[in-house]
Amino acid sequence: MMKNMKLLLFFISISLLLIAVAEAQGNPKCQCSQDHDQENKAGARKYKIAAIPAVLVAGVIGVLFPLLGKVFPSLRPETPFFFVTKAFAAGVILSTGFMHVLPEAYEMLNSPCLTSEAWEFPFTGFIAMVAAILTLSVDTFATSSFSKSHCNASKTIPDGETGEVVVDSAKVQMLRTRVIAQVLELGIIVHSVVIGISLGASQSPEAAKALFIALMFHQCFEGLGLGGCIAQGKFKCLSVTIMSVFFAITTPLGIVLGMEIANTYDESSPMALIVQGVLNAASAGILIYMSLVDLLAADFMHPKMQSNTGLQIMAHIALLLGAGLMSILAKWA
Repeated sequence: MMKNMKLLLFFISISLLLIAVAEAQGNPKCQCSQDHDQENKAGARKYKIAAIPAVLVAGVIGVLFPLLGKVFPSLRPETPFFFVTKAFAAGVILSTGFMHVLPEAYEMLNSPCLTSEAWEFPFTGFIAMVAAILTLSVDTFATSSFSKSHCNASKTIPDGETGEVVVDSAKVQMLRTRVIAQVLELGIIVHSVVIGISLGASQSPEAAKALFIALMFHQCFEGLGLGGCIAQGKFKCLSVTIMSVFFAITTPLGIVLGMEIANTYDESSPMALIVQGVLNAASAGILIYMSLVDLLAADFMHPKMQSNTGLQIMAHIALLLGAGLMSILAKWA
């Protein structure tokens, strides 16, 4: 468990470092850069400063809502309301991957500012595909490793004669749910850092205002999906706190970082395009895989869902609503 948390913290640190270094490079601007004669830096700055606490609060509300099951029984895992809420959140995450992150990665890695012939290869789809495969590998190998390491402690002999080893399926499922929550947070956080920097580095009041509003809903909806996975994983209190705090502060941290490098920021520099494009493509692959395989498929094929037609209809409506609302937000963020 602590190993996974350390890996998560390490990846976040490296991501922040790579983006900061890439965007602070003194590379000459390519022909794609544009003049911003009418930009009002002071006007944009007030939206950035207001966005820091607002986005932080929105993220906290989103991620904590599904964790209130101990207080409100209807929010506990495997209740009808929880299934519907999780379907909505899965739609949000699926739309984030397809409508927000993947198009951004494609735009960056296909920019005319990347003049090398090597970038004619469709790296966006390739990186997203590899990230999805690696997510599957982490999911399967972590579950397999847990099963083997706990085999002796969990084994039972059903009839006293066969000697067959039976691993406690509940523990295996719990481990898999925890892996899902941590990998999902990884995908969300990478994208959150990048989009936070975009807001922080923006010099246009109009763009900053639109990003500010969109990011509040963005964080709240994504927090809802992550909080649902954390609630099902039944983490210890310390782990829940760490994961929730990291999710909540990542975008505000990205905004602050973007404000700090705003004067040297050149979104058209090759290094910035490559680093952000690769991170976005990998994040998209993770989010798409997690939403389809570990969230939607697992819940929609759950016996409780399969035996309740009304619940299936409500879950499908919630899924379409979550995906639709997040798709609309793609116009601004």
